[in-house]
Formats: sequence, C-alpha cells, structure tokens
Amino acid sequence: MVNILIKADRISKIYTLFAEEIKAIKDLDLEIRQGEFIAIMGPSGSGKTTLLDILGCLDKVSTGKLNVLDHDVSAFKESSLVKIRRVNMGFVFQEFLLIPTLTALENVVLPLLFSGLPQEHSKAVSLLERVGLGHRINHLPRELSGGERQRVAIARALVTTPKILFADEPTGNLDTKSGQQIFDIFKELNQKDDLTIVLTTHNYKLGLQARRIMFLKDGCIVSREESSLFV
Repeated sequence: MVNILIKADRISKIYTLFAEEIKAIKDLDLEIRQGEFIAIMGPSGSGKTTLLDILGCLDKVSTGKLNVLDHDVSAFKESSLVKIRRVNMGFVFQEFLLIPTLTALENVVLPLLFSGLPQEHSKAVSLLERVGLGHRINHLPRELSGGERQRVAIARALVTTPKILFADEPTGNLDTKSGQQIFDIFKELNQKDDLTIVLTTHNYKLGLQARRIMFLKDGCIVSREESSLFV
C-alpha cells in the first residue's frame, strides 16, 4: 500500500482585507502519496502559492483538517510546524534566497546547522556534484548564473534528506534552457530517489512533464478545461 504523506479534508484559507473576507483556498480535498511528482498549475491568483505554503506547513489552514506525515497539523502552533518542516521538508523558491556572503558549499551546509544535524561537508559536496556544481563549490552567489544559483538552492533543500520537496515557481526567474535543466533535476530526484515533489509553475511546458498535474482556479481544484489554461 502506497503511503499517504499529506491528506487534506475540506481545507480553506481565509484572509481578511479591510473587513472583507477573501477565501484563497475553498473546501479543498487532496491526498499526496509517497513518490509522487505533482505540478500545481493555474492562472495568477488561483491560490497556488497559498496551497503550497499550507501543504508545506509554512502557513495554517483557517478551516478543515490537514494531516501531514501522520500529524494533524490543523491547530499546531508555529513552533511545532517548524519542527516538522526542519526534519521532513525541503523548500525551493523562485527567489533563490542564498546568503550572498557564503559560498555555494556554505549555503548548502547551513540547514544542517539550523536542524541540529552533523555538518557533513562531504554530503553537501556530493549534492553539489549531483546538481552539476562540483567545480563551483567555493564560489559566491554573485559569481554564479541564475540557473547555478537555483541548483545550489536545490542542493540546500536536499541536505537534510527531506521526505517531501516543495518548490514555488522554481524556474520563474530562469531562461528556457536553465528552466528545463532544473526540471530535469527534479525528474531525476523523483525517478531515482523516489522523492516526493510538489511544485507550482506558470510554465505549462514544464508543468506537463510532472507525473501528476493539479489545476487550480479560484482556490478550487478543477479540470484542465475549467482551469482556463491551454484552451
């Protein structure tokens, strides 16, 4: 039986803006299983990043129940969410968020320090080699191209050996060639390591390469036809 890592039951996210309630996610049901590679796609404002933040325990649901790795996190305090993220999750963002004064190697090692894990430089070097940056480990972010910086960010996300990798528009700041290279890394991690990956993207050519595609519109999961994409 395939392990269910995340299960959402009628989750919603409500924001209040000038006394008006805005429902970014609406009564959404979802299951994410071990080894899946999911692309969340939809028009701007559809709720993609909000949903990713909730699934990655970066934000909390307003209503409904969210089970993450056998924990009901619906009412968890931030301190408890931090523990789940640090041990089980890796994150890659559109903005690379590298520390500019640290080398590629030092950036990759950093999460080990925050997680209280042994600072294994050999593991960080191995990950940088895997993403094609073995020759750039001592370079600062400003000495790297956008695609190289994002590969450092991927290595950094993997150094704690997460069960799930979340990526929010990971190719949004990259050219076509670099974007495909990043996506190829994700595909390899999913196929060879059975790493569960959930990402958002506006790039439909890349998104369609995922093993499962989820279309979002107005905070709801819809069919491809209803999503207003590719029609």
